[in-house]
Amino acid sequence: MPFSGPALINTAHLPSLLLKGVARSPNEIALVSKEMSWTWRELEDVTCNVAGNLALWGLRPGDRIASLMPNRTHLLILYLACFKAGVVIVPLNYRYTSTGIDHALATSGASMLIYHSEREADVSACSGAKQLRLGRLPYRPEDPDAPHYENFYRKPPEESDIQPFGGNDPAAIFFTSGSTGKPKGVTHSYDSLGAMFSSVARAFELTVDDVILPGSSMSHLGGFMFSFAALMTGVRVVVARAYDSEELLPLLREQKPTVLCMLPSALLPLIRDHGATKGDFSGIRLCRSGSDKVPTELEEEFEELTGHKIDEGYGMSEVGLATLNPPEGVIKIGSVGIATPGFEMSVRNDAGEEVAAGVTGNLWMKTPGLMIGYWENPEETKKTVQNGWIDSGDIVMVDEDNYLWFRGRKKQIIVHDGSNIFPQEVEDSILDHPAVDAVGVIGIHDLIHGENIRAYVKIRDGYDRPTAYQLIEFSKAHIGYKAPEEIVFLDEIPLNATGKTDRLKLKEMASAHH
Repeated sequence: MPFSGPALINTAHLPSLLLKGVARSPNEIALVSKEMSWTWRELEDVTCNVAGNLALWGLRPGDRIASLMPNRTHLLILYLACFKAGVVIVPLNYRYTSTGIDHALATSGASMLIYHSEREADVSACSGAKQLRLGRLPYRPEDPDAPHYENFYRKPPEESDIQPFGGNDPAAIFFTSGSTGKPKGVTHSYDSLGAMFSSVARAFELTVDDVILPGSSMSHLGGFMFSFAALMTGVRVVVARAYDSEELLPLLREQKPTVLCMLPSALLPLIRDHGATKGDFSGIRLCRSGSDKVPTELEEEFEELTGHKIDEGYGMSEVGLATLNPPEGVIKIGSVGIATPGFEMSVRNDAGEEVAAGVTGNLWMKTPGLMIGYWENPEETKKTVQNGWIDSGDIVMVDEDNYLWFRGRKKQIIVHDGSNIFPQEVEDSILDHPAVDAVGVIGIHDLIHGENIRAYVKIRDGYDRPTAYQLIEFSKAHIGYKAPEEIVFLDEIPLNATGKTDRLKLKEMASAHH
């Protein structure tokens, strides 16, 4: 039988997201990093200014504005301003190379790009960045007199005319890998994001006494939704500019967050740092980790150091946070928890029939936080969403208490440090090397990174074999962080019945070797 989380009664109104904090404590800190802080009143004022200046710049509701920014308080200010102006925000992975930037700009049809000036060389190399209707603006450029994003913080020189927009209108586009290997634009509306934020706030049991530290990129949906779930509740958000101990330990000591959200790949080095003590985590009541399976070693070491259990959850860009072990309930170690507020779930076999508790099957979900579709890609949307239900592409088992247990991905996406990487893209980057005849790429389980990327390579007859390091560097020049960590040379790459690379066979080979 399908099972559900608690009903979702109220949803967030994005244009007025800050008003609860402004009304309750206008002069208290709402947003803080090691570099700067903003009170609720300051945050409301500056986001109103940016929204007005965006409208004066020529952006209208429905226009897309891309951001290529690291974690900064300024990034959240841009998002909030877009919510007020009806402009669709398109957050770009900060590790994108010029190729990835171009694809995202072209697919989204962005009118404008806001970017950190340290990425000037990559942005200048993008053909799409030169063709943006409203151009591009750097953040913190070398020449402070040149036009730059921070100029938008000033009060608009004239009254801006922000056109009306509705809850079903698009609000954000997140790029995620799909079955074609090309990143698809997961599109959320104002209503779907409002439902998503409200669901997270209730799942985390947030109150105005909380302080949240989302220790992950706000350009990905996780850090994005955790931050706004907090702000809508009147909760202070602590922005981590990096995810290492040097950045995070001082924030833990000074800000005393009560809620910590981190990827396993960042959390494990943090708790293993020689400077980390139990006192550093003294304020924590909830530590949420996920994006990939939380290793048993991490669970044990975290509890030993802090005295708390990790609260594992499951989510995806298309729906937000779908499951969580209840903060004040039973935490089943190894489970990704129960359905969060507003979610209906169904575990089905390949024929679409419900399976019994204890039997693995495909996870289907229904929620008011469901995306409105893949941007200008109705074919892929139709494949994934049917009658309001989304096929997650993941294999799970539900137990007699309605706790979900993640069993694997039907899709062949590799999740490395929380980023989705499609094997075909890595394979194509290596196949460009003149000495390479064939290649197959798979993910290998890794305690720190979730999965590492391994490429199996066949060399052309008559060519000298390059070193593994040379091939990795060659791939890195094409696709940056998505390049493989390992190269294994084979005499033949296994093929399936249709003549395609048999990644299942490669997985079997890797398991046997391991």
